[in-house]
Amino acid sequence: MKVSIIGAGYVGLVTGVCMAEKGHDVICVDVDEEKIAKINSGVPSIHEAGLEELLQRNIQSRLKATRDFAAAIKHADVSLIAVGTPSDGNEISLAQVREAAYQIGKNLRQAAPYHLVVVKSTVVPGTTDEIVLPILEESSGRKAGLEFGVAVNPEFLTEGQAAADFMNPDRIVLGANDDPSMQHLDRLYAGFQGTPMVRTNRKTAEMIKYASNALLATQISFANEFANLCAGLGGIDVVDVVRGVHLSAYLRPMAMDGSRIQAPISSFLEAGCGFGGSCLPKDVNALIAHAEARGTPMPLLRAVLDINKDRPRQVLALLKRHFSPLRNVGVSLLGLSFKPDTDDMRESPAIPIIRELLAQGAILRAYDPVANPEARKLFPDSQLSLCGTLEEALVGVDAVVLVTRWETFGRVPELLAKLNPAALFVDGRRMLDKHAFARYEGIGL
Repeated sequence: MKVSIIGAGYVGLVTGVCMAEKGHDVICVDVDEEKIAKINSGVPSIHEAGLEELLQRNIQSRLKATRDFAAAIKHADVSLIAVGTPSDGNEISLAQVREAAYQIGKNLRQAAPYHLVVVKSTVVPGTTDEIVLPILEESSGRKAGLEFGVAVNPEFLTEGQAAADFMNPDRIVLGANDDPSMQHLDRLYAGFQGTPMVRTNRKTAEMIKYASNALLATQISFANEFANLCAGLGGIDVVDVVRGVHLSAYLRPMAMDGSRIQAPISSFLEAGCGFGGSCLPKDVNALIAHAEARGTPMPLLRAVLDINKDRPRQVLALLKRHFSPLRNVGVSLLGLSFKPDTDDMRESPAIPIIRELLAQGAILRAYDPVANPEARKLFPDSQLSLCGTLEEALVGVDAVVLVTRWETFGRVPELLAKLNPAALFVDGRRMLDKHAFARYEGIGL
């Protein structure tokens, strides 16, 4: 099929590149000239494993990027709206979604006889029916369901493995209210045989995305509440508790050969310094605001956010057991991105930890395998000294705080053991063996 992707950011670029890899003829549209130029030269604008290889294999053959909105819509059988929905801390902004819908509608007269518009951006339930569809009808002069189609197709991409997630999805959710729209969606995803597909209406498809992310956030805060309890009671290590929970048959289903496999969702039942990123905090906040505005309070999800907001303070409390006050204490942070395998620092727990340490006068340095450039945008060099290597980050400090679960940090025990005196190690992710350190503090211990 001929596909236009409106928005060449994280979701849009991954979707466009992977759709091209699946054989579709794709045009990515964005207003950012620099981003368009990078894509057309085969350079992705985001850090994602495997994405650059896929981009370079498809660019200028089945994939290209442009600022020409009209040409992209005229080219396509299907247009996917994959623009950002930034949050004010509660509600999401639909400004970019509205503009994308208006631009698509304005150009529908020159499009294919039946053009399908798909909302891929994460929007609260009812947005497509109540906002996107009316804008499309008004700007096009056409009737939805008769002269063009409208659908919802939420993304379930994990940052750091987004390309792999798209090419090998665990599910595909297709939301449409009429047969022609659903048939177009089926053609779009015909190359994903064997993948479980949920076919439902648009509003339900929107809700599935929010329910999925709310579940993951709830599991993380569930584990962190138990971490607080274990630490408060004493004599209990939350790592041992979680390990025992993980052995449940619910989390270790049986494989075809009779062996037990660990369910991937188990990774969200791990104590740490909190969740971040562009999805979980924003989506849970948006869902709460959306529900409460319609008279349905969400006390469970509010508690999830409250627990998460408190996680950086728990890390600082471990430091303060050994250094009080923190003025002139040398502290090194390991990990700046909100999770490994990405340079995304949005809502990262590292940010409030850094700000509080700076406010209390600590002498701060940090290291992240890929997120140092992003950190420089947030913190001037005079405030935060960014190290080029892990070894550099560990030398000459009083304490080391692990914030992100990067695989390379598995070398920390060996590197710290060579230093004298040994720095205090604060494990904000309970990633490393507590017995491997001379001086150790950890969440939930």
